[in-house]
Amino acid sequence: PFSSSTRRKMNLKSERRGIHVDQSELLCKKGCGYYGNPAWQGFCSKCWREEYHKARQKQIQEDWELAERLQREEEEAYASSQSTQGAQSLTFSKFEEKKTNEKTRKVTTVKKFFTASSRAGAKKAEIQEAKAPSPSIHRQASIETDRVSKEFIEFIRTYQKPGQDIYKQCKLFLDTMSHKRDLSIEEQSECAQDFYQNVADRLQTRWKVPPEKVEKAMDEVEKYIMTRQYKYVFCPETTDDEKKDLAVQKRIRALHWVTPQMLCVPVSEEIPEVSDMVVKAITDIIEMDSKRVPRDKLACITKCSKHIFNAIKITKNEPASADDFLPTLIYIVLKGNPPRLQSNIQYITRFCNPSRLMTGEDGYYFTNLCCAVAFIEKLDAQSLNLSQEDFDRFMTGQTSPKKQESDSFSPDVCLGVKQMCKSLDLLSQLNERQERIVSEAKKLEKDLIDWTDGITKEVEDVVEKYPLEIKPKSQALAAIDSENVENDKLPPPLQPQVYAG
Repeated sequence: PFSSSTRRKMNLKSERRGIHVDQSELLCKKGCGYYGNPAWQGFCSKCWREEYHKARQKQIQEDWELAERLQREEEEAYASSQSTQGAQSLTFSKFEEKKTNEKTRKVTTVKKFFTASSRAGAKKAEIQEAKAPSPSIHRQASIETDRVSKEFIEFIRTYQKPGQDIYKQCKLFLDTMSHKRDLSIEEQSECAQDFYQNVADRLQTRWKVPPEKVEKAMDEVEKYIMTRQYKYVFCPETTDDEKKDLAVQKRIRALHWVTPQMLCVPVSEEIPEVSDMVVKAITDIIEMDSKRVPRDKLACITKCSKHIFNAIKITKNEPASADDFLPTLIYIVLKGNPPRLQSNIQYITRFCNPSRLMTGEDGYYFTNLCCAVAFIEKLDAQSLNLSQEDFDRFMTGQTSPKKQESDSFSPDVCLGVKQMCKSLDLLSQLNERQERIVSEAKKLEKDLIDWTDGITKEVEDVVEKYPLEIKPKSQALAAIDSENVENDKLPPPLQPQVYAG
């Protein structure tokens, strides 16, 4: 397979190195006829690449099969534990159940990955978990958790070898966190933030993944991790998050009398389109509590903020500014009174990917929401340009703000406030007219009923005084041309004569 000149060059190089080379040793082990390299196990470069690619694909396939088998074993362990304890019903309330979980949790749900020794230990540990008395293990995994797990596995398939590494790191992190339930929520937050940073660094430095793909992968990692950790780290009983939630809700209820004019909100809800935007903004900020992933909660805040900007733009016919946005956001929070507001804010701060909070529009809108909550907590008479006496009366419910009379306006009051007061006066007049019409209609209805009863009584009296005598109906006469001739009793000249023809 080699020319004479090629053989001479190879022999010459070998003689210079003091090595005797047989021609049969130079051939590729696969028999393709090309020169084989000892560093490549005797294959030529082309055959070596083919063999390496086959071995690599085989290893990837074996790794995926192992990952799927471990996932199935984990799901079967959950299902078996659920069936054995199906007759028991958990009647604890939400916070009582949390307290029991914190005291009796001895669950290890994730095992070491890609090691032969860990597979046997994983199965044994799952059997022990099924026997554990923790009530949290008896609860069947939610549909959302199963869906997120499947979506995460499908996503990391596209990353091939880096995806396997991501899956392995996530499993190890969940396994580690299951043993750290006794740590404070701040320490668990630090663990999660360190994990985010380590995974991002591994993707960038070790696997050379582009920045845009790293960001997308980190979003999926956060979604997978926090969906599984949500019930343990959201509003834990070891913190005062629940107490703060109740305090904020009570404070917002006490401020129900605050009007948009007091906050200088540049939004007119009399415009139907603006009113729809306000309703959508309130819906989005309330929907935040139903999400599990910090990124999804941030998305609800972002959608709410964009509806606010659109409402301001429609009202003012110009783009909204930051000075207009914050008062309107405060008004939306006061009007919507979102559930567990402080818990959601703390959850996002502790477990959200830090790159989202420090950059982008999500971080900006979240910062404004934190400022709005802080403003509501410290709201006083000076913030609303009210006297302390009026503020105290409004807070205690002794009275409520009254509209200003149109004649008492100062010259510097804007036209919008004047027009609003005129509209309120007109509505008050219409309300009085409506009440008057309803009163007259009820009176007319009563008169009609009395007149009907009077006429009915008069008719009954007349019938009683002059009773009607109904005579029997007389027998009708038969027609002249009737066939019943015998009963007609006509005189002889008029009787019909029948002639036999």
